[in-house]
Amino acid sequence: MSIILNNTETIAEPIASDVWVKNRIVYIQLTDDRILGFPASRFKLLKDANDEQLSKVTIRLNGYALRWEELDEDITVKGILLGNFQLKPE
Repeated sequence: MSIILNNTETIAEPIASDVWVKNRIVYIQLTDDRILGFPASRFKLLKDANDEQLSKVTIRLNGYALRWEELDEDITVKGILLGNFQLKPE
């Protein structure tokens, strides 16, 4: 999938290559080597998850989404990059 800029320039949409959780922060490494993190408290289901549930995150859809099977939660990488969080910062 690509993003079109100014109707002429095209760039590849960021894709996750790795994901992990440390101190209730979800970290995503992108295929362009950037690493970004967000607090679990920015999403309703993640906020209430215990540490073990939170750590059970997987990459899905060829790197375009994160999945917490036990919590039935899916979050897109693009949405995270755009700041589409459910909850305000605490």
